Amino acid sequence: MALIDIAEVARRSGVPASTLRFYEEKGLIESLGRRGLRRTFGAAVLERLSLIALGRSAGFSLDEISEILGRGSAADIDRSMLLAKAEEIDRTLRRLRALRDGLRHAAACPAPSHAECPTFRRLMSIAALRTRKAKRKG
Repeated sequence: MALIDIAEVARRSGVPASTLRFYEEKGLIESLGRRGLRRTFGAAVLERLSLIALGRSAGFSLDEISEILGRGSAADIDRSMLLAKAEEIDRTLRRLRALRDGLRHAAACPAPSHAECPTFRRLMSIAALRTRKAKRKG
């Protein structure tokens, strides 16, 4: 098996060496040894880094990604976590579409001011309610 040093992994993946070391500390990737002072990795690390990037793009935390991928070189992806994240993204999309539509309406509303636009006032109320709920959770 050909070993790739950390600089080459960083170059090929676009992930800085400092991040690679952090990922290794978190158990997301595993170096196979050292060449001098540089960590070396198997070629499979590049695919694993692609999976990590995909997970980050989907909004997973590094801890969630670690849980999804499991330990070791072969990814054993937890499909139930993927489904749950897809459903969360669906909820976010619905909320963002409603917000977009409300803002478009408010921009074109014939009311003399935004304060007099019922749709805009409803958007403000919803935003305030979400802020209060978020403060109670946090």
